[in-house]
Amino acid sequence: MPASIPQLLRRNHNYRLLWGGQIVSEVGDHFNNIAVFSLAIRQEHGGLLVGGILIARAVPMLVAGPLAGVLLDRLDRRKVMIGSDLVRALIALGFILCLGQKSNSLLFLFSALLMFASPFFSSGRNSILPVVAKDDELQSANALTQITAWATTGIGAFLGGASVAGFGYEWAFVLNSMSFLASALCLLFFRAKPGEFSPPVENTKRDFHPHQEFVEGLRYIRSEPLLLAIALIGVGWATGGGAAQILFSVFGERVFGRGPSGIGTIWAAAGLGLVVGGVAANWLNKRVEFEGYKRIVAIAYVVHGAMYVAFALERNFALALLFIGLSRAAGAMSSVVNYSKILRYADNQFRGRVFATMETMTWSTMMISLFVAGIATETVDPRLIAGVAGILSGSTGLVWAWANYQGWLRLPNPKG
Repeated sequence: MPASIPQLLRRNHNYRLLWGGQIVSEVGDHFNNIAVFSLAIRQEHGGLLVGGILIARAVPMLVAGPLAGVLLDRLDRRKVMIGSDLVRALIALGFILCLGQKSNSLLFLFSALLMFASPFFSSGRNSILPVVAKDDELQSANALTQITAWATTGIGAFLGGASVAGFGYEWAFVLNSMSFLASALCLLFFRAKPGEFSPPVENTKRDFHPHQEFVEGLRYIRSEPLLLAIALIGVGWATGGGAAQILFSVFGERVFGRGPSGIGTIWAAAGLGLVVGGVAANWLNKRVEFEGYKRIVAIAYVVHGAMYVAFALERNFALALLFIGLSRAAGAMSSVVNYSKILRYADNQFRGRVFATMETMTWSTMMISLFVAGIATETVDPRLIAGVAGILSGSTGLVWAWANYQGWLRLPNPKG
């Protein structure tokens, strides 16, 4: 019987530290997001500027993601994560230099640098999770890690919006920097045996050929139909999910005319929906077999898209918040059950590259989506853009159902 979340937190020292660092760090991230997007959206052509900032954040992922995956499969993964936190703490303070500037060049620069350093941490955390939480704890650890990320989205966005409105932008950037330092400190106090968070020895002994090793990771993903399918539905979601990154700011500021607090409230509703969906997915995940899992994914994506379309069309702010919450709840259910399969079945030898490659694929697609949406906000009704985004994301569920009907989604053998 899988361990419950309270049991996991009570008996696993390292996971408690990882979880605590995650809470502080991710709340700080959203202080930064709200401050940066609020600065951008208030300027002329604000929607286009937000799109440009998101692209500036996404492009470095195309370079950093593959590199992070290769290094995480060669070096001590915990040390790589600590290095990422320390670098991001310094970069986060740099945003203060953007205030009062007529040019937005520094805003683009620091956004790009911050995201370049991020996959070394985010893919690293996924890679070490099966080491931190073994056997019967892993399912609960996966669910709690994702639920926490979504909960901090709501809490961080709400607090970030209130903080920017009440105290100004400087404090948001300072707190973001301090949150990275807190995360690094938590990792530093892990109880770890020598080499416990290092990849398999065979990865470290051979010569370093990053391009060749990245291609090996791609071949491995392609050789496992289920892992490949999960990667591709992430891409399908991102066709509309990228646009959502811009549209939350546009809807909060312009469509509903509620300023930074409106942006924060929409993100908070989305975060609450993600938490509810994650809790439901953790309950279901313990009770369904493989065939039931595949049905959950198909239904969740269709509902996610339909509710996002409802959000796009709704004129009442309260109902719009309800629909975006339901949309995100459905998306969360798919995410939790999918990640549980990756953590269980991805070979440790390739785990860093698996997570980094999936992250890179998703961000690449999101970059295109948000670029198109950013340009479109200049001339097209944001509600129409959001409706199209919802249809694109939701259609992913139909493609998954068709692939399952064709018998392509097979269960791999568990890997070490």
